[in-house]
Amino acid sequence: MSSLSRELVFLILQFLDEEKFKETVHRLEQESGFFFNIRYFEEMVTNGEWDEVEKYLSGFTKVDDNRYSMKIFFEIRKQKYLEALDKKDRAKAVEILVKDLKVFSAFNEDLFKEITQLLTLENFRDNEQLSKYGDTKSARSIMLGELKKLIEANPLFRDKLNFPALKNSRLRTLINQSLNWQHQLCKNPKPNPDIKTLFVDHSCGQSQPNGARAPSPVNNPLMGAVPKPAGFPPLGAHGPFQPTPATLPTSLAGWMANPSAVPHPSASAGPLPLGFNPPSNSAILKRPRTPPTNNPAVDYQTADSEHVLKRTRTFGISDEVNHLPVNILPVGYSGQSHGQSSNSSDDLPKTVVMTLSQGSVVKSMDFHPLKQNFLLVGTSTGEILIWDLGSREKLVHKNFKFWDHSAFSMPLQASLNSDYTAIINRVTWSPDGTLFGVAYSRYVVQIYYYHGSDDLRNHLEIEAHVGSVNDLAFSYPDKLCIVTCGEDRLIKVWDAVSGAKQFTFEGHEAPVYSICPHFKETIQFIFSTATDGKIKAWLYDNMGSRVDYDAPGHSSTTMAYSADGTRLFSCGTNKEGESYIVEWNESEGAVKRTYNGLGKRSVGIVQFDTTKRFLAAGDEFLVKFWDMDSVTLLTTVDADGGLPASPCIRFNKGGILLAVSTNDNGIKILANQEGVRLLRTMENRSFDPSRVASASNVKNSAMTSFGASNPSVGPSIMDRVTPMSSMVAMNGDNRSLLDVKPRIGDESMEKSRIWKLTEITEPSQCRSLRLPDTTSSAMRVSRLIYTNSGLAILALAANAVHKLWKWQRNDRNSTGKATANVAPQLWQPTSGILMTNVISETNPEEAVPCFALSKNDSYVMSASGGKISLFNMMTFKTMTTFMPPPPAATFLAFHPQDNNIIAIGMEDSSIQIYNVRIDEVVKTKLKGHNKRITGLAFSNVLNVLVSSGADSQLCVWSTEGWEKQTSKNLQIPPGRVAAPVVDTRVQFHNDQTQLLVVHETQIAIYEAPKLERLKQWVPPEASRLITHATYSCDSQSIYVCFEDGSVGILTGSSLRLRCRVASTSYMTTNPNSRVYPLVIASHPTEPNQFAVGLTDGGVVVLEPLESEGKWGTSPPLENGAGPSSLIAGTTSTTDQAQREIFKEKKNKLKKNMEEGCKENGSSLLATMVETDDLTSDRTWWVQSNECTTHVALPAPCERVQTVTMVDPHDPFAASLMVPPPSYVQLADMEKKKGFLLQEQQQQVWQPYESNVGKINVGVAAYNGMGKQGYYYAHY
Repeated sequence: MSSLSRELVFLILQFLDEEKFKETVHRLEQESGFFFNIRYFEEMVTNGEWDEVEKYLSGFTKVDDNRYSMKIFFEIRKQKYLEALDKKDRAKAVEILVKDLKVFSAFNEDLFKEITQLLTLENFRDNEQLSKYGDTKSARSIMLGELKKLIEANPLFRDKLNFPALKNSRLRTLINQSLNWQHQLCKNPKPNPDIKTLFVDHSCGQSQPNGARAPSPVNNPLMGAVPKPAGFPPLGAHGPFQPTPATLPTSLAGWMANPSAVPHPSASAGPLPLGFNPPSNSAILKRPRTPPTNNPAVDYQTADSEHVLKRTRTFGISDEVNHLPVNILPVGYSGQSHGQSSNSSDDLPKTVVMTLSQGSVVKSMDFHPLKQNFLLVGTSTGEILIWDLGSREKLVHKNFKFWDHSAFSMPLQASLNSDYTAIINRVTWSPDGTLFGVAYSRYVVQIYYYHGSDDLRNHLEIEAHVGSVNDLAFSYPDKLCIVTCGEDRLIKVWDAVSGAKQFTFEGHEAPVYSICPHFKETIQFIFSTATDGKIKAWLYDNMGSRVDYDAPGHSSTTMAYSADGTRLFSCGTNKEGESYIVEWNESEGAVKRTYNGLGKRSVGIVQFDTTKRFLAAGDEFLVKFWDMDSVTLLTTVDADGGLPASPCIRFNKGGILLAVSTNDNGIKILANQEGVRLLRTMENRSFDPSRVASASNVKNSAMTSFGASNPSVGPSIMDRVTPMSSMVAMNGDNRSLLDVKPRIGDESMEKSRIWKLTEITEPSQCRSLRLPDTTSSAMRVSRLIYTNSGLAILALAANAVHKLWKWQRNDRNSTGKATANVAPQLWQPTSGILMTNVISETNPEEAVPCFALSKNDSYVMSASGGKISLFNMMTFKTMTTFMPPPPAATFLAFHPQDNNIIAIGMEDSSIQIYNVRIDEVVKTKLKGHNKRITGLAFSNVLNVLVSSGADSQLCVWSTEGWEKQTSKNLQIPPGRVAAPVVDTRVQFHNDQTQLLVVHETQIAIYEAPKLERLKQWVPPEASRLITHATYSCDSQSIYVCFEDGSVGILTGSSLRLRCRVASTSYMTTNPNSRVYPLVIASHPTEPNQFAVGLTDGGVVVLEPLESEGKWGTSPPLENGAGPSSLIAGTTSTTDQAQREIFKEKKNKLKKNMEEGCKENGSSLLATMVETDDLTSDRTWWVQSNECTTHVALPAPCERVQTVTMVDPHDPFAASLMVPPPSYVQLADMEKKKGFLLQEQQQQVWQPYESNVGKINVGVAAYNGMGKQGYYYAHY
């Protein structure tokens, strides 16, 4: 709306106020959004007219516009909620909570939980923060003062709080002036004209009462400015607050202003998800309004466009773009810069820094959205690869294979029987990088979970289309979805979690070539392009396409937004070989500019990509670059030659790296100076196999390998890479990197890297904080947990008292989450009561304490040998107690789907399933253990409960019928003796299928529900026993605490020790006091933060140094092999100490084997040499499921395998064919200490010493017939 039109509204407001049209005045204030009447607002708030208050506010702001607006709406709704509680109207309070306050949970879930807990209080003033709440009148007055401050600070109310200074009856004055001017123009003006109407111009003529002339747009601008309704539906109802149908964003308004009279048919083959509401007819006619175009010299802005101007824009959309009027006309762009500095070709990634060898034709690439050096690749043979460019290594290599043929349709099964090959058309990451999708040329898309390193897991396999799946993208209309398009001319939307189909969009008359999901403001939409050059746009509804335009030259086109999401580009090639790369004017639905420099081609489709300021295309054996603001070709790069005619190209998120496919089935990585620094920094970091695996020995999946294939799908589909859809803005690497010279090389350079265990022994090497404790109690901490929000830590001491530490939001801790940088408060309610468990008559220190926290942090259920208590976490009040002993509860776990159901492990080895709401046992006595229950873990994926007991046994129970499915006893490592009664803990991995098992002698990973052991880690004896362990929140690490006070950090996937934190780094107590951690807990959202509870009653929070960012680096996977089925711990002392320990173990083992063979009438011929290879210091135990445990010398550096025959060239083979005597155990070695000391003085082994750094074992003969087929492994 023009400034004059805006002023006219003020004149009308003044006129209505003077004429006493009070309701109409306020209605116009609200609808126009030009003047916020603070007096009227105060009046409504004081009277508690909450609905009218929000309705009035809605004309100026919405809940999610900015933090001031959110606070305004929250305060109003909170007051309404408290008044309902004060009136004891619980039903009304619940309604307000659900309808009005629920929306804020997406922004501050903890605050919403706290508000919800007020329902549990008899008087909400019992809450400490509300204790000073007075009566309703005073509360409204206080709130009103806060609201006025927020409104004044809110930029959306700027210049809207003061009414313009106008003379009285200004509108009447202007009309009188106009009439006087008209009267002066009369040919025969009368001295006293009779003005009877304002609807026509005044005239003193005889023919008409007012001498009216026919009105025109020129002399009647008020009539000419009336907006015209347009006939297309709204695009709202997809934001986080489910708004009413919203204004069309500028990006689509022009495209959709003149839609087809009959929209294309659309059918949904799946149920409509929540949040996808079909628009109403009234809303269809309401917005947007098309302004008049009969006077291009005047800037006619509609009220709707002004309404857009009032709102804070969605992140990533520049003000310059959003503040354009709806009907803006095309303008020249020679001087337009979009707020950016002048671009230089020096910023482009043009230097070749490495070449990667693929082995097959590259068809699609995509950089990880967060880890800028991770590159996902799909090939013509269906292979999937993930490269770490920092180390130049392959992390993942999967050959083509469909997972479940039986689930496919008969046509697909038939086609696979004749030709089991597929080309990858598209690979792409999800916005957070935890998933990636693969679109094949044969019907199917596959979605994988990726957790770093080689941790790749199948997630979804969907038969998406008939024929080729041409493109795939992730979008987020109201939850994460997958969008696909195919040869069958359809676009489909799938739930990314379940794989259920949500929408099917029909309307294209040719195969759909590409898709581009995007959003503007709260509007989610999808652009699609077909091979016939048609472009359509879709909303997530069943109303058909909203756009039907032709791509330049009717080309097969790919569309992509710039990295900031504000500018739309497309690139494609038509059947005549003509290529076009253009920018679109979204407000007009027309081409804004066409870039020059693309050549004509005979085959293939030109590939392109966008970054923050540049466009790039693979064309004519080159990479061509354009500045977005100039149609002239900026520069070209040949990447040292070897490129195909139309290479695939892909920028990383920051635009500092560019991947380009080569003629010899490889990939060249180009970088600018910043990209070179990034890669050099990655190379200089310690070797970390959580990020990389050996490129020479990649862990290939056990999938069938197939040769190259080229099914006849057509070059229009196969020869392109769809650019990344800019769905969300993601952070790059902002580290300050040293300036280094570009490094040019290939993947074979510097394969070897030296890894060293990270030892933290000094307080300066980490961040630690002992939580303040003003109580006199120094009882040991028996249980420890973070709240699910991460804002607090709860501990249960051996004296049955709970302690709760809360972190506060402040300048040093803006999130309010637990951190080692800021000390929390030991929290207590104003009543001063403590959460203290009921204790039995026995000594409470002898009881087994346990507790469980509800998912919303509202309640904690706890026991310390007596009754089970249910506490309110806000007031510390005991809500109820139940189940008096005996038997006493020893472990508690809430059901993941129902907080009212709790599993209770008992002292008598049974498990009871209890419903707190109805106060009765659902299932009595699940029996399967022989000793008390020490651990319980639910899997909501497998629908099972896993229990562990002091008998070192695991049991799996179905949560549907509570029947026992399987059980398994833990295998105690050889040479270790477990206590008769020992805690065994269980915890599920984030995937809800792998199970962490913690025992004092070992850490093990099992696969549920069959309880197959996948990995095992046995700590070195020097660390003493394990006291507790837990997964990090992302399951990538395992924190293990020991009786010697140290904490070990293992890799979650391979159980390899990567860091050891000594007690001296976080404890200042006397070393002789023997204080050590009993329990350990990991932060729920910070994967590198954990807390330990100590035997002296202290709780310490630990984090790595901010400069490090994580706890050490993972050890390399030796020779590319994965972790063995039995992984032993290694010592982690100084190098010299390691050598001494290694030498002692070597001599012990040699002596035992020699004596064992002598006693059995045989001779031992073996040679052993000293070595400085510290990695050879292993626990040499070999174990399999088929044979008993044996002692063996270290084996070659290979995978676990079976030796079935003696190889004359293998000095290990003969000794492995012969089992050692049954009595030779590591436990016996201590008894032979005297012999070992003697042996060290003997010189018989000296002739065999060398510096080769390996242990060579000779032939050991044994007269008896031993069992063949022993397993050996290098650990």
